Amino acid sequence: MKVGGQHFRTIWLKPDDEAVVQLIDQRFLPHRFVIEEVRTVEQMATAIREMHVRGAGLIGASAGYGMYLAAIEAAARPEAAEVDERLTHVAAQLKATRPTAVNLSWAVERQLKNTADGKNATEKVALALRTARSIADEDAEHCRMIGQHGLELIRKIAGKKAGKRVNVLTHCNAGWLAFVDYGSATAPIYAAHDSGLPVHVWVAETRPRNQGSKLTAWELGEHKVPHTIIADSASGHLMQRGAVDLVIVGTDRTTFTGDVANKIGTYLKALAAKDNDVPFYVALPSSSFDWRLRDGLKEIPIEERSAEEVKQADGWFEGQQVEVRMAPEGSPAVNYGFDVTPAHLVTGLITERGVCEANEKSIRTLFPEQAQ
Repeated sequence: MKVGGQHFRTIWLKPDDEAVVQLIDQRFLPHRFVIEEVRTVEQMATAIREMHVRGAGLIGASAGYGMYLAAIEAAARPEAAEVDERLTHVAAQLKATRPTAVNLSWAVERQLKNTADGKNATEKVALALRTARSIADEDAEHCRMIGQHGLELIRKIAGKKAGKRVNVLTHCNAGWLAFVDYGSATAPIYAAHDSGLPVHVWVAETRPRNQGSKLTAWELGEHKVPHTIIADSASGHLMQRGAVDLVIVGTDRTTFTGDVANKIGTYLKALAAKDNDVPFYVALPSSSFDWRLRDGLKEIPIEERSAEEVKQADGWFEGQQVEVRMAPEGSPAVNYGFDVTPAHLVTGLITERGVCEANEKSIRTLFPEQAQ
């Protein structure tokens, strides 16, 4: 996608030094566009944990590059076995940073498997680099294809509305900032906009970190896509009044039976959509499926973040980013990062291979290599 007319991915290798990973530090958006340089796996772990980077696909790509940085560090040791030992240790460290996003563990395990084929430290570094690049490139391509498949859904709705705008509601940020490029939930929106369809996006603010009002609104604005920010609690009101044609959200982990873990508040939007006969779609690359889990409510780990995120907010004031407290100092708070939307509330899943129903049979038909 483009920022100020210039194409960017969310993460890349520094052109003149491939031992340095550069990434967009999302903590400063939408007020400042900051590029961070990451030189060690510890710095990458911090970037993932502290949400310099966030979003399923980007977390996976960041973990892939983190393993590459670990391989560089471990290559100082002469024995290949010592490199493997170091990578195994780092793998556990990276997996612990964000427990809900399955792309993270998927990328780490892919790196461990591929680097194991290296006969020496130099080969292992080369394999780690190749794998990190492949993870990032595949993420971007899969999101591009999600856009093409989702475009057909929007096109069908547009055909019934006789030139009136198609209103899409989304929650959190599942845009290109959450992936390497294109995004998942936003990819169909960008494809529709670029093809000339009259599309408008209701952007739910997504408390407590406001990824919707900060990130989704910013990137839609950069791409000139018409959009309106709303309070999270306004979504049901809009659906009751026929102002929403479909909902598209992303996911950090989806079971092979179609249960969807996404940013907290997604479940409530799915309930409102069901009550008002509004199609509710989840866009995801195949790397966001967890092929081991059947029951999302019982088995998907839900990240609990700092209560301070609920009790305070940050924003831009007189040229500076500041934090303010909104709640009583002594009041306790709890901050669940995700919730699980059961499969029966999901109209369909938009993947890089096409659209399927949110059930085991339909999902495995689309991904036959995962058949039991």
